[in-house]
Amino acid sequence: MFTFNGRSGDSTAIDAASDTVAGTIALGGRPEFAAADGKGHVYANLEDKSMVVEIDSQKLTVESRWPLAPGEEPSGMAMDREHRRLFSGCHNKMMVVMDANNGKVVATPPIGEGVDANAFDPGTGLAFSSNGDGTLTVVRQDSPDKYSVVENVQTQRGARTMALDLKTHNVYVVTAEFGPPPAPTADQPHPRPSIVPGSFTVLVVGR
Repeated sequence: MFTFNGRSGDSTAIDAASDTVAGTIALGGRPEFAAADGKGHVYANLEDKSMVVEIDSQKLTVESRWPLAPGEEPSGMAMDREHRRLFSGCHNKMMVVMDANNGKVVATPPIGEGVDANAFDPGTGLAFSSNGDGTLTVVRQDSPDKYSVVENVQTQRGARTMALDLKTHNVYVVTAEFGPPPAPTADQPHPRPSIVPGSFTVLVVGR
């Protein structure tokens, strides 16, 4: 098991059997989301470097560093394990699809603004990007190297956190209503908007 630490720019490997730290891996940047291929490799987005790192989960070393250009400031990540494709949602409004074998960028379909999470449904061949602007971008995998935007589903402002049910193929996003932000402080010069009490909402998007 791995934890990814944004402030220290590293990853901590936990031995789940003994509940002890197996090691710490310096990543060279601020990690966001990660995905595993089930074959001993873990991939993570480095938001401040606009890169993907490939980690060997046995050796606890970084094996590769791949640029996401033209993608910038990646956030969410998902993986198609069968075809070994990584999906990185980037803040310049594109989903970068990368070949996990060699780091080659194969497609960059457009997505909404303010991406946070990505998901891939192997049963439908659809990739998803949940965006803070109140959209859920749905991207179809026409082939491992070709992708097309099916729809930008209207959700709700701030609905960026996402979960995918692989059995029902439903997508879940959560948000709330927002009030004015609190006053800026030295520690928080750009505070986020306040949350209206009792407004938490779960949205379900189905086919």
